[in-house]
Amino acid sequence: MNLVIMRLTARSLLGRRRVVLLSLLPGVLLLVAAATRWGSDADPWATAHMLHNFAMSTILPLVCLIIGTGAIGPEIEDGSIVYLLAKPISRTTIALSKLVVAVTTALAMGAVPIALAGAVSGDWHWKLTLAYGVASALGAVAYTTVFFTLAILTRNAIISGLIYALLWEGVIGGYVPGVRVLSIRQWILAPAEEIAAPQASTWGVSSQVGLSTGLLLLVVTTILAAAFAARRLQTISVRGSE
Repeated sequence: MNLVIMRLTARSLLGRRRVVLLSLLPGVLLLVAAATRWGSDADPWATAHMLHNFAMSTILPLVCLIIGTGAIGPEIEDGSIVYLLAKPISRTTIALSKLVVAVTTALAMGAVPIALAGAVSGDWHWKLTLAYGVASALGAVAYTTVFFTLAILTRNAIISGLIYALLWEGVIGGYVPGVRVLSIRQWILAPAEEIAAPQASTWGVSSQVGLSTGLLLLVVTTILAAAFAARRLQTISVRGSE
């Protein structure tokens, strides 16, 4: 890790415009959680429904998309990345330093608000707060790493990320059962279902994959995405031709 790169990345991610947008999404989530508590009289089923269909399917992917692409995408687009790559620093170190900052920010702006939303909306012995807190933390790591890699691979990372998170996982995954298995959201819901048991079926907390399969796919996908990001960064020309 390189502390200088980490500080520069944090300063870029938490700039005035981006931090307002990042704060807006968790703020909306907490308002929805408060409204859910008021409208359902703190019913855990309503909480699980809100977290499953809003927090995990919309808020978490969007937060991770903004952070993952924002950690390196703007530098690649404006060409300033070449000045960083010209420094006598390993490009793997550059990639991992930026990724650590991005994941940490995603945990703070995505996973923590989702856990708080569960507590605000209504829970039963902290089951849902813990279940979706763990799921969103795992999701923050996986989503952010994948979107970070997309930002290195293509200038259309935002569009590609939206297609995956909202169209593939949300729309297509809702109608094509086989697609759900290739979904980060389904993988992170596997531990949530395990934690929420035995009330998981009553609350509608479910995943299309088993716990061991979901965790294995999460680990493999995250490691491969991080390794591919580091490898791809090594191929970017210092002259900025790519």
